Amino acid sequence: MSMRDDKDLSLAVEALLADPAYARNPLRQALDELYTEFRNVLHQIDRVTRISDRYQSVTRERTQSLTERYQKQLRQLEKMARISDRYQSMMRDLNEALKEAATRDALTGIGNRRMLMDRLKAETARAQRMGRPLALALLDVDRFKTVNDAWGHEIGDRALVEIARAVSDAVRDYDICGRWGGEEFMIIMPEIGAREAVPVVERVREAVAALKVATPGEPLSLSASFGVTEWRPEENISDTICRADAAMFAAKHAGRNRLEVAA
Repeated sequence: MSMRDDKDLSLAVEALLADPAYARNPLRQALDELYTEFRNVLHQIDRVTRISDRYQSVTRERTQSLTERYQKQLRQLEKMARISDRYQSMMRDLNEALKEAATRDALTGIGNRRMLMDRLKAETARAQRMGRPLALALLDVDRFKTVNDAWGHEIGDRALVEIARAVSDAVRDYDICGRWGGEEFMIIMPEIGAREAVPVVERVREAVAALKVATPGEPLSLSASFGVTEWRPEENISDTICRADAAMFAAKHAGRNRLEVAA
């Protein structure tokens, strides 16, 4: 790797460490420690190399041929390059892990709100460019507060994990789902409109309703209310989300464990 690439990578890592968005990321401290160690190693190698060069120039300058000195320096450079490449590879892996952690919900393992917004922007741009439909669904677990109140947050967290798994398994392979926040989840469905999305969402609803979450007592049954809508060309993404949200609350007011399609 060239010195310019090394510098670019160092700048990228320093920018990540300085970014407040990653301040509480569980991998940030590991990246910071590894980067510090990497810089220390490079400094030590540079210092040892200078000392060695001075010593060798004094003690062996008259007897060591130009070719031998060249070969020694070449071996040193190769060793430094191997060390540098190894540490840079580790930093790249950590960088990818940081990016992954930034877009994944820590509890359920599926996409988080940030990932959903990024994908929604990308999918609406593609739908606009290609003239294709795009459906969106929001779901909210019914009476989830009573779950936490009755069984505690450990059972509540377990329920959210199982709901996330059920949603992920029920959607199409190319749909995008994630945790929107709290007990709310979002499903992004490319290439179909709201009416075509109804069977997909209904399959998700049935999967959630079929769950039996283990508790110290009787297994816990759950349900969710769904709001389905379709993105409109030239529309702001927040307007699409608001329509899905309104339809979701309409489903709750209509009796829960059902879906409503936004007008």
